[in-house]
Amino acid sequence: MSAAVRASTATPGAGRHILTVMASTRMYRNGKLEAEGFPIEEISDRMKDPSATVWFDLCSPDPSELRKISEELGLHRLAVEDALHRQQRAKLDRYASHLFVTVYSADLSLESGELVTHELNAFVTGNALVTVRKDEGFKLDEVLDRWNESSDLAGNGVSFLLHGLLDYVVDTHFETVQALDAEIEALEDQLFDDRRPDRAVQRRTFELRKSLVNLRRVVLPMRELVNSLIRRDLHVVDEAMMPYFQDVYDHVLRATEWTESLRDLVSNILETHLAIRGNRLNVITKQVTSWAAIIAVPTAITGFYGQNVPYPGFGHESGVISSVVLILVISGGLYAIFKRRGWL
Repeated sequence: MSAAVRASTATPGAGRHILTVMASTRMYRNGKLEAEGFPIEEISDRMKDPSATVWFDLCSPDPSELRKISEELGLHRLAVEDALHRQQRAKLDRYASHLFVTVYSADLSLESGELVTHELNAFVTGNALVTVRKDEGFKLDEVLDRWNESSDLAGNGVSFLLHGLLDYVVDTHFETVQALDAEIEALEDQLFDDRRPDRAVQRRTFELRKSLVNLRRVVLPMRELVNSLIRRDLHVVDEAMMPYFQDVYDHVLRATEWTESLRDLVSNILETHLAIRGNRLNVITKQVTSWAAIIAVPTAITGFYGQNVPYPGFGHESGVISSVVLILVISGGLYAIFKRRGWL
């Protein structure tokens, strides 16, 4: 486990400027972890050794500090600018002396249904990997654990480090898609639960749909990113690491396909929810109409017998009896007919 250290780096120029930045560092030599937690000022000297592979991480660095480090390592200005700005698209940019990678880890809050992403930018040189995190949310410890578990691959240099990083990122995508799938399945069961308020189901549906759209923006570019890395003309992935990157690419494809299928599923849930609400409205309309028809019978009959002109049974007890009988028979008949048709 690498330690975070306060490191001082002297940059060349007319004056000696000392910058202080929080960083985690590691150095592998000939496939073995030789040093970690060393001052960042030693990076340039350690990179001079062709048998050494160096990694260091910066978390929320000051723009001036990152630019000075970029001058020391010869990083392209445009790549540095991208690393300083948030909400970059997941991508792989190729420069003369290095590659620039932007990726996002993902996590789903089961309580709120909100997707949380954490951005990481990486500069990939011939014998160094420089990672720049926007915040502490990106779980660097899990990346380090992957490197420790596959230490037998450390002899493959930067491609070994890059694989551990991408493997962690893609695993977070896969786990998030899996969590979304479980939540959407639970939502399907709630569609036909009359005890669940429609508003709660609708709100949950839109929360998950929003998270799925955001996850799709993170997952889809990974297919092109990993596919570009395994191209032989970039010379980033050697033959020994190629099967491992192919495995990562396979996980990317599965996560992408799963995301697309969930997107269709959420759309179907929304359509089904609207259809169910429409059916419920039709049932309520039929019930109200049926009761209105039944109530109209006594209203009509009592209105007829309430006329101020003589009629059969006028002023006699037989008129009251006949009106009550008509109300009961006709109303009961309508109720029986509506009940048989399932309207009541």
